[in-house]
Amino acid sequence: MNVNNCLTVEQAAKRIGLTEERVREFINLREIEDTKIGLWWIKPENLQSFIKSRTNK
Repeated sequence: MNVNNCLTVEQAAKRIGLTEERVREFINLREIEDTKIGLWWIKPENLQSFIKSRTNK
């Protein structure tokens, strides 16, 4: 996994307008897929999948 293309929890939170704590809750609930390599890393496509799943259609 190339972490250069991934987001930290802080970056993901800023991108979707939530607190870091709330993003971690979604990670713990397995609603946002992540990987731990020193820090928690979120692939942009996983964040997009989460956003799509939470958007009214």
